[in-house]
Amino acid sequence: MKQMLIHGQSDMLQTAIIQEGQLIEYDMEKSTVAGQLVGSIYKGRVINVLPGMQAAFVDIGFNKNAFLYIDDVLHPNLERQPKEKPPITQLLKAGQEVVVQIMKEPLGSKGARVTTHYSLPGRFLVYMPHADYVGVSKKVSGEQERGRLRSIGESIRQSGEGVIMRTAADSESYDSLQSDLELLREIWTGIENRAKVGTAPAELHREAGLVHRLVRDLLNAQMDEVWINDSGRYEEMERLMREMAPAMLPRLKLYEAGNSASLFDRYGVNEQLHSAFERRIQLGSGGDLIWDQTEALTVVDVNTGRFVGTSDLEDTVFKTNMEAAEQIARLLRLRDVGGIIIIDFIDMEQHAHREQIMARLEQIMREDRTKCQVVGWTRLGLLEMTRKKVREHALSPRHETCSVCKGRGKL
Repeated sequence: MKQMLIHGQSDMLQTAIIQEGQLIEYDMEKSTVAGQLVGSIYKGRVINVLPGMQAAFVDIGFNKNAFLYIDDVLHPNLERQPKEKPPITQLLKAGQEVVVQIMKEPLGSKGARVTTHYSLPGRFLVYMPHADYVGVSKKVSGEQERGRLRSIGESIRQSGEGVIMRTAADSESYDSLQSDLELLREIWTGIENRAKVGTAPAELHREAGLVHRLVRDLLNAQMDEVWINDSGRYEEMERLMREMAPAMLPRLKLYEAGNSASLFDRYGVNEQLHSAFERRIQLGSGGDLIWDQTEALTVVDVNTGRFVGTSDLEDTVFKTNMEAAEQIARLLRLRDVGGIIIIDFIDMEQHAHREQIMARLEQIMREDRTKCQVVGWTRLGLLEMTRKKVREHALSPRHETCSVCKGRGKL
C-alpha cells in the first residue's frame, strides 16, 4: 500500500509519502511561497568573469550572486560542444545580460548554481528548447516501448528542440504527449517574450507550487490513495488531477476534520520524522545506525547493537548489514542528504555478502528521484556513494544550532 498525505495548515503545507507504513518522502512549503527555486528562470546580469575558474557570477536579484560554470554555458547537446572548451571570457562579459535557470538552490554561504541549459518539466515529458535530441527515462522498461516513445519524440519536436520522455509517458498516446509538449512550448514562448522586455535582474518563470508538483511528478498508478485534510486544497488537487491524471481521481480522498487524530498523527508521520532525524537510529533487529553529517560529507556507522543472531557471526553481521542498507536508502531520501556518503558496514568475511549488500542498496536507490551513484567498496572496507544536492531540506528551517555546544554535539 502506497499513500500520499497532504496536510494543510493556515501558514504551511506538508506532504508525506507512506509505503507499507513507512515514511519515505517528506516535503514542506510555506503558504506565502508560490513555488520552489530549483527550475525557476531569471534574467540576470554578469557581475564578473573568472578565467581561472572558467566560471562567472551572475546577479539574479538574490542576496548572493549565482554561480555559472562554463559547462552550463556551452551547448546542452554534448555532441555539439567543441572538443576543447574555449575560455569563458569568449562567451561571457561583465555587464552582459543572460537568461539562466536555477539548478541548485543557495545553500549556506554559497549562492545558487545556475545554467543556460533550460528545461521545463511536464506531466509526461521534459521540454528543452535548445537541446536538439530525444531521450527516454531509464525507468521505462521494454525496448519496444522505448523505441515508440523515441519515435514520437522525434516527430513532435521542432528542429533544435530537445525532449526527454518521463516514466509517466509509458503507454501514453501520441496526442497526450503532443499536448504536453505544446503546453510547455507555450510557456517557453512566454518566458522569451518577458526576457525581451524585462530589465535584469528579473524573475521570468517560477517553478510550480508543491501541490502541482505532487500531481505532475509523483502521482502514478503505484499510488493507492491520496489523502488531504484541507477542503480548499482538496478542490485544487481535484482540478489538477482532472487536467493531468483523470484516471487517478477515484483515489483522491478528503480526511474529515471531525476525526480525533490529525492526518499526520493517524499515519505516524510526526513520530517517524522525529526518529529519522536522530543521531542514533534503531533498527528493527536490535542493531543501530550512528549518523554524522557535515556540509559536504555524511558518515553512517552500522552496529549490531543488541542483535546477536541465531546461527553464526557472519550470518548475524550479514542480516544486520542488509537491514541497515534498506534503512539507509530510505533515510537518504527522507533526510534529502547530498554530497559524499560513506557507510561503515560491519566487517564481512565473505565477498559474496559484500556484493549482495551493494546490489541491494543500488536496487533501492533506483527508486530515488534524485541522482545517486553507488561507487563501491574502498580499500578500507567502507562503502562509498554520492547523491546530488539541489536544495535545502524542508525541515532545515525548523532546526537551529545548539546555543550550548555551537553544533559540536558535545558539552
